[in-house]
Amino acid sequence: MFPFESFVPVALIVGLAGMAGWVITTWLRIKHGYPLDGAWGQAIYPKKNDELVERIKLLSQENAQLHAQIGSIKDRLANVERIVTDGSHLLSHEIEQLRDLPPAN
Repeated sequence: MFPFESFVPVALIVGLAGMAGWVITTWLRIKHGYPLDGAWGQAIYPKKNDELVERIKLLSQENAQLHAQIGSIKDRLANVERIVTDGSHLLSHEIEQLRDLPPAN
């Protein structure tokens, strides 16, 4: 005969480990933005509706515009750095300072 008393703790530990694994898996899916599935495979989270889809489109467009602006700002900054670090710029700056000095008598 099978001793039932020795089976209960093992079944309890296996059940608790399974529940803990399910909770941890669900937490990780929520943390990293993966959709949650219901009992029959239907998506529970995040729910998609027309408003959410439109908002995602607007945010994607804004993101593309900001990337374009950053690219143009990088180009302009590179030009400014080139001008400022140019040796002729420093020379012309020193000449202008000499022109501003009062004439010696």
